[in-house]
Amino acid sequence: MELKIGDRAIGDNQPVFIIAELSANHLQDFDLAAKTITAMKEAGADAVKLQTYTPDTITIDCDNEYFQINQGTLWDGKTLYQLYQEAYTPWEWQPELKKLAENHGLICFSSPFDKTAVDFLEGMNVPAYKVASFEITDIPLIEYIASKGKPVIISTGIASLEEIEEAIDACKRMGNDQIALLKCTSEYPTPLEDVNLRTIPDMRERFGTVVGLSDHTLSISVPLAAVALGAKIIEKHFILDRKLGGPDSAFSLEPEEFRAMVKSVRESEKALGEVSYELTEKIKKSREFSRSLFVVEDMNAGETFTEINIKSIRPGFGLPPKHLKEFLGKKAIEDIKKGTPLHWSLVEWT
Repeated sequence: MELKIGDRAIGDNQPVFIIAELSANHLQDFDLAAKTITAMKEAGADAVKLQTYTPDTITIDCDNEYFQINQGTLWDGKTLYQLYQEAYTPWEWQPELKKLAENHGLICFSSPFDKTAVDFLEGMNVPAYKVASFEITDIPLIEYIASKGKPVIISTGIASLEEIEEAIDACKRMGNDQIALLKCTSEYPTPLEDVNLRTIPDMRERFGTVVGLSDHTLSISVPLAAVALGAKIIEKHFILDRKLGGPDSAFSLEPEEFRAMVKSVRESEKALGEVSYELTEKIKKSREFSRSLFVVEDMNAGETFTEINIKSIRPGFGLPPKHLKEFLGKKAIEDIKKGTPLHWSLVEWT
């Protein structure tokens, strides 16, 4: 299973694709956004992801009960419009941010939240699209995104099994099977007990796609466990300093934390390696310290081998210990010094 974003292959036998999510962590300051992208590169990210919406493309300016946030979230007390007014990334910035990211060697793409955003991003020639968790049920939007023929990364944060299948089917109806699914828990920040990483290998097997993790915990151990379970994409929110505040600061990693995560992911994927029972040359050399059969007392020719004068000890220059019983009761063919590795040639077999 593999897909390609730009010239970067993602999937089996490929390095984990690490996405730094800018989200609202620019605080409506272009210079801060630019500095954050530079820090993403320095922290080891492979890609930066933006969000492309305005308050008016994602909701309406209404303060009745339906539009009030009151669910025990970080954003309670605001209307949806107020939240998105604070959080959105101005569209006029986005071509410049993409150019900056690419100058740093980062892949840059975005989550569009309506068709006008898709059209805008097409004008920017983004190499892929992300479907945000809360848009996974918007099948017409997913169809429109998929129709552009570019890889589609879908977060599954609020979706039932049936809704995930519907989103995949929507892409395939448009002739697009370049799909990746991200295990995601839409709680901000996410309690560890709600992450359920064991879903990742099941998603891979069930849907036959590249799989990954969009993580909203503050842990770096969660992405490491996800990689061990087969995640080939890791997405994390990135902020220069959580003290800056903002809608997403509480579940965003600072540069040093992100850098530590990247380092650990790279070490983990190197350690995962491949299924192998072959012994490396270093391991073969280390076998010298394994157990084997040795003569542990001076013996005369004709003397009987017993469990007193031959034993399984370290190092490993004698015969394997499994042969011990074959020697017991047999006679030595010659004088043998204590500390001699036991071999077949030392035994009188007649």
